Amino acid sequence: MAAPSTHEYFDEEAEHEDDYVDEEAAQEEEVGQEEDLFAETAMSSLKEVQDKTFEEVRLPEDVLAEAQQAWSNFINEASSRDAAGEAIYAALFDSAPSLQGLFKTPRSVMAIRFMNGLNSIIFAASNPTALRTQVETLGFQHLDLEVTVPRVVIFRDAILDLFESELGERFTSKAKLGLMALLNYVGGAYIYIRREYADRIKIINSSWRIANKQAVDIMEDAQEGGDVDEAAEAGPDAEGNEAKESEEVLQEKQASSASTGGAAEVRASGEASKSRNAKVPTTFNEMFLFNSSVMGFGNGTWMQMILQQFADIVKNVANSYRLQEECDVLSLVLAKYRGEIKLSEFKRSEE
Repeated sequence: MAAPSTHEYFDEEAEHEDDYVDEEAAQEEEVGQEEDLFAETAMSSLKEVQDKTFEEVRLPEDVLAEAQQAWSNFINEASSRDAAGEAIYAALFDSAPSLQGLFKTPRSVMAIRFMNGLNSIIFAASNPTALRTQVETLGFQHLDLEVTVPRVVIFRDAILDLFESELGERFTSKAKLGLMALLNYVGGAYIYIRREYADRIKIINSSWRIANKQAVDIMEDAQEGGDVDEAAEAGPDAEGNEAKESEEVLQEKQASSASTGGAAEVRASGEASKSRNAKVPTTFNEMFLFNSSVMGFGNGTWMQMILQQFADIVKNVANSYRLQEECDVLSLVLAKYRGEIKLSEFKRSEE
């Protein structure tokens, strides 16, 4: 039997190499198809505002690149970033009269917020985790606004129309698709966050109301209701007996007062002052000061400063910008205090 020739040997090696290359190409094609399927699924779900879930999302690389390039071109077309923000503000304000009531912040400040918010979202889109974190942060800053699907659509369409008018043919179909998907994602996340965290905000507000003067009113109403029930059960005969007993008690008190003289008055006044000093705390501030006194912290001036600002901080927990302002005010107030401040003592006193 003749040995295989050199040509036959190399032909077999070439066939094996071709088979290996074909297998690699098939695997790469399969992976590419899976990625395309994932991208198509993600894009199809973001063609509309999705407010039922809030999960990480990954856009196709080519679509995301086109969207980021369109954003860069839009900024370059404007004379400055501030001018770009002004253009966005004007587009939203003019195209959506129904939303003008939401524009309470000064125009220049709001324009910068639009600019920074969109910029952070578009360039965080390359990383799904970073994008979700950024959108969640912005969602908490909009808890005080009633974001709805129709409002998101108005906002989205105004931004897309602005880009079409400013960029023209440079605003490609992929860029438009990418921006639309991101704006739908952000709008749906705002609605989801506000809905899911609304109960927590309500609990904080209701707890604060109960911990303050409103709790006193509840207790007084309950006490008055109990007195009324007791009086109704006693009936008219009990009222006559109570009148006779009250007359006898009055006579006994007069006799006792005449016999004991000034000593009884001193004792009575001392008991009254003691009862006033032993008043049960009924508000958050009173309970806080009571705890700090019991724990030996005393009623430091800096604690009083915090208590004066604390109510405004709690009441504005759903408005991030107002909350930040109240915290800034408290920081400025405490900065003027010349003594030692131990915030750990404040935390222990409110527990």
